[in-house]
Amino acid sequence: MSLTPKKITERSGLVVNPVKTCQPIGAMYAALGINKCLPHSHGSQGCCSFHRMHLTRHFRDPVVATTSSFTEGASVFGGRSNLNTSMKNIWKLYNPDVVAINTTCLSETIGDDVGSMIASMDLPEGKTVIHASTPSYVGSHITGYSNMVQAMIKQLAQKDEEASNEKINLIPGFVDPGDMREIKRITKLMGIPFTMLPDTSGVVDSPMTGKYEMYPKGGTTIEEIKDSGNSKATIALGSFASEAGAFELERKCDVKPYVLKTPIGVKATDEFIMQLVKITGEEVPYALEEERGQLVDIMTDTHFHFHGKTAAIFGDPDVVIAMTEFVVSLGMTPKYVVTGTPGKEFKQQVDAILEDAGVEGVKVKNPGDLLELHQWIKNESVDLIIGNSYGKYIAKEEDIPLVRFGFPILDRSVQSYLPIVGYKGAMRLIEKISGALLDRADRDATEEDLELVM
Repeated sequence: MSLTPKKITERSGLVVNPVKTCQPIGAMYAALGINKCLPHSHGSQGCCSFHRMHLTRHFRDPVVATTSSFTEGASVFGGRSNLNTSMKNIWKLYNPDVVAINTTCLSETIGDDVGSMIASMDLPEGKTVIHASTPSYVGSHITGYSNMVQAMIKQLAQKDEEASNEKINLIPGFVDPGDMREIKRITKLMGIPFTMLPDTSGVVDSPMTGKYEMYPKGGTTIEEIKDSGNSKATIALGSFASEAGAFELERKCDVKPYVLKTPIGVKATDEFIMQLVKITGEEVPYALEEERGQLVDIMTDTHFHFHGKTAAIFGDPDVVIAMTEFVVSLGMTPKYVVTGTPGKEFKQQVDAILEDAGVEGVKVKNPGDLLELHQWIKNESVDLIIGNSYGKYIAKEEDIPLVRFGFPILDRSVQSYLPIVGYKGAMRLIEKISGALLDRADRDATEEDLELVM
């Protein structure tokens, strides 16, 4: 028996199955992108445990973080004593180069001033502490990622008026380490020096060596973050996750920002590469032209797989916006587009994509939830659902194929190692989407209609 009613009732004060999680998860993920950094959750032990668990289950790599371990006393009198004790233990036991503190609902509600607490600490020589305000009752994990990236730039980036490193800063957004590797590969192919911040590649996708390393080799170094103020430009990939950091670097160090979509699909990847060309004057190498030509060839060869198909897309705003543009380029109709992260720019960007393509009748919602998405599908179904693992319940009940995409993916593995960005990532997405649609066609075909060549 379905627990989701077909009749839709307007709700203003209740969210059911949100398409998001809380700020500290995003802040913790951003902190992991700093070399030899230990994320620290200033709140209760349960909060930190949940955040670590959620990231560990998605990346299938151990995510390490510490906590101030609030109890009733800290909830009444404040968490200064807990934080001071935590920091002493951290330096003694774990010895990171950097500690990145994020707040939680509890510490924010009681009004802890983490900045003043850090200022009064006696830090060991050569150690760094940064902090970001990340209350879970505002925004989402994407907001938390954005706040931590902005904090690391605000508190660390420096400008030397007499020096320029001739680099491009790349803020990749809330994407997997496989995506960060692909963005870096494209930039290296063009011969462009860069700093990616943060960079979780080599951290949450570190190799099995037989020896546990608490601080893997990956991540952006403190020196690189400080030097980001001497770069010639910053490219922020995804306005929701990366824009604030790029604008902060402009305010502090006068580094020009460029805000683009997450480079998913042909158009968004073209825009990223051409922006690199405009900033640096470098030419596009044949290797990238070849990859683009292969992708266009694949899209042409498989166009009939997608033409006229409808999809429901949900997840984090930056990747959903880019995915919407991509499925439209494949000839599909994104019938429902939903994110749980608030922000009017989401609907504006999606509507602009749809208007440019002449696609009408699409329901776009933010913040939205999976209950409403399920009800829309019950009233008018789609051919495909594109979203994270939480979509499997809708997919199973409504008997619709699910292409797993975004964060979190908890019931499949390997996805964090393989990119969805760039031309190579678009090829992978085409394989996933086409495979799901053709598997359904095979399953539903009668014996006499089962085709060998499709």
